[in-house]
Amino acid sequence: MTIDPVVLGYVVEEEQYPDQAVIIEEGSKGDWAYVVLQGKVKVIKKAPKGFISVDTLEKGAIFGEMAMFHKGEALRTASVVADGPVQVGVLDRDRLFAAYANVSPRIKSLIETMIDRLEDTTNAITGLLGAQK
Repeated sequence: MTIDPVVLGYVVEEEQYPDQAVIIEEGSKGDWAYVVLQGKVKVIKKAPKGFISVDTLEKGAIFGEMAMFHKGEALRTASVVADGPVQVGVLDRDRLFAAYANVSPRIKSLIETMIDRLEDTTNAITGLLGAQK
Protein backbone atom coordinates (compact mmCIF):
# COMPACT_ATOMS: atom_id res chain seq x y z
CA MET A 1 0.00 0.00 0.00
CA THR A 2 1.22 3.48 -0.78
CA ILE A 3 0.85 6.40 1.57
CA ASP A 4 -1.23 9.33 0.39
CA PRO A 5 1.18 12.18 -0.46
CA VAL A 6 -1.17 14.63 1.27
CA VAL A 7 -0.76 12.68 4.52
CA LEU A 8 3.02 12.55 4.06
CA GLY A 9 2.99 16.33 3.74
CA TYR A 10 1.80 16.57 7.36
CA VAL A 11 4.61 14.38 8.79
CA VAL A 12 6.88 16.55 10.96
CA GLU A 13 8.93 13.83 12.64
CA GLU A 14 9.67 10.15 12.13
CA GLU A 15 10.05 7.69 14.99
CA GLN A 16 11.32 4.09 15.09
CA TYR A 17 10.01 1.50 17.55
CA PRO A 18 11.21 -2.06 18.18
CA ASP A 19 8.85 -5.04 18.34
CA GLN A 20 6.33 -4.82 21.20
CA ALA A 21 7.18 -1.19 22.05
CA VAL A 22 4.18 0.81 23.28
CA ILE A 23 3.62 3.82 21.02
CA ILE A 24 0.36 4.99 22.63
CA GLU A 25 -0.85 3.85 26.04
CA GLU A 26 -4.56 3.57 26.71
CA GLY A 27 -5.66 6.12 29.31
CA SER A 28 -2.82 8.55 28.62
CA LYS A 29 -3.29 12.08 27.31
CA GLY A 30 -2.12 13.06 23.87
CA ASP A 31 -3.19 15.39 21.12
CA TRP A 32 -1.17 14.15 18.16
CA ALA A 33 -1.69 11.40 15.62
CA TYR A 34 0.61 9.11 13.67
CA VAL A 35 0.82 7.43 10.28
CA VAL A 36 2.46 4.02 9.82
CA LEU A 37 5.37 4.53 7.41
CA GLN A 38 6.85 1.00 7.57
CA GLY A 39 5.82 -2.13 9.44
CA LYS A 40 2.67 -2.85 11.44
CA VAL A 41 1.12 -1.89 14.75
CA LYS A 42 -1.55 -3.58 16.86
CA VAL A 43 -4.37 -1.65 18.48
CA ILE A 44 -5.20 -3.26 21.82
CA LYS A 45 -7.79 -2.37 24.41
CA LYS A 46 -8.28 -3.25 28.05
CA ALA A 47 -11.29 -5.50 28.57
CA PRO A 48 -12.90 -6.90 31.72
CA LYS A 49 -10.79 -10.08 31.53
CA GLY A 50 -7.58 -8.95 29.88
CA PHE A 51 -6.54 -7.27 26.65
CA ILE A 52 -8.29 -7.54 23.30
CA SER A 53 -6.59 -7.01 19.96
CA VAL A 54 -8.87 -4.57 18.14
CA ASP A 55 -7.01 -4.19 14.84
CA THR A 56 -3.70 -4.47 13.04
CA LEU A 57 -2.71 -1.37 11.10
CA GLU A 58 -0.23 -1.36 8.24
CA LYS A 59 1.58 1.14 6.05
CA GLY A 60 -0.51 4.26 5.43
CA ALA A 61 -2.87 3.77 8.38
CA ILE A 62 -3.42 6.68 10.74
CA PHE A 63 -3.87 6.20 14.48
CA GLY A 64 -4.23 8.45 17.51
CA GLU A 65 -6.78 10.65 15.78
CA MET A 66 -9.56 10.24 18.35
CA ALA A 67 -7.70 11.98 21.17
CA MET A 68 -6.22 14.48 18.73
CA PHE A 69 -9.67 15.63 17.61
CA HIS A 70 -10.63 16.04 21.26
CA LYS A 71 -7.63 18.40 21.46
CA GLY A 72 -5.92 16.47 24.24
CA GLU A 73 -8.92 16.82 26.53
CA ALA A 74 -9.80 13.14 26.14
CA LEU A 75 -7.73 10.17 27.19
CA ARG A 76 -6.38 7.70 24.66
CA THR A 77 -9.03 5.04 24.08
CA ALA A 78 -6.65 2.19 23.21
CA SER A 79 -2.99 1.25 23.26
CA VAL A 80 -0.96 0.93 20.07
CA VAL A 81 1.98 -1.47 20.13
CA ALA A 82 4.63 -2.20 17.49
CA ASP A 83 4.06 -5.55 15.77
CA GLY A 84 7.67 -6.05 14.72
CA PRO A 85 9.97 -3.10 14.05
CA VAL A 86 7.93 -0.10 12.91
CA GLN A 87 8.52 3.40 11.63
CA VAL A 88 5.80 5.99 12.20
CA GLY A 89 5.39 9.60 11.21
CA VAL A 90 4.10 12.14 13.71
CA LEU A 91 1.49 14.33 12.07
CA ASP A 92 1.67 18.11 12.43
CA ARG A 93 -1.27 18.80 14.73
CA ASP A 94 -1.16 22.59 14.27
CA ARG A 95 -1.26 22.38 10.46
CA LEU A 96 -4.01 19.75 10.58
CA PHE A 97 -6.14 21.96 12.81
CA ALA A 98 -5.47 25.00 10.62
CA ALA A 99 -6.80 23.03 7.63
CA TYR A 100 -9.66 21.64 9.74
CA ALA A 101 -10.66 25.19 10.73
CA ASN A 102 -11.56 25.80 7.07
CA VAL A 103 -13.98 22.85 6.95
CA SER A 104 -17.67 23.68 7.11
CA PRO A 105 -19.39 23.27 10.50
CA ARG A 106 -21.63 20.55 9.04
CA ILE A 107 -18.64 18.48 7.87
CA LYS A 108 -16.91 19.02 11.24
CA SER A 109 -20.01 17.75 12.99
CA LEU A 110 -20.08 14.71 10.72
CA ILE A 111 -16.41 13.92 11.39
CA GLU A 112 -16.82 14.34 15.15
CA THR A 113 -19.93 12.13 15.13
CA MET A 114 -18.07 9.39 13.24
CA ILE A 115 -15.16 9.54 15.68
CA ASP A 116 -17.54 9.32 18.66
CA ARG A 117 -19.40 6.37 17.11
CA LEU A 118 -16.14 4.56 16.37
CA GLU A 119 -15.12 4.99 20.00
CA ASP A 120 -18.53 3.79 21.26
CA THR A 121 -18.50 0.77 18.93
CA THR A 122 -14.96 -0.19 19.91
CA ASN A 123 -15.87 0.03 23.60
CA ALA A 124 -19.02 -2.06 23.09
CA ILE A 125 -17.22 -4.78 21.13
CA THR A 126 -14.36 -4.86 23.63
CA GLY A 127 -16.84 -5.28 26.47
CA LEU A 128 -18.59 -8.15 24.69
CA LEU A 129 -15.39 -9.94 23.67
CA GLY A 130 -13.72 -9.36 27.03
CA ALA A 131 -16.68 -10.91 28.84
CA GLN A 132 -16.36 -14.11 26.76
CA LYS A 133 -12.82 -15.02 27.84
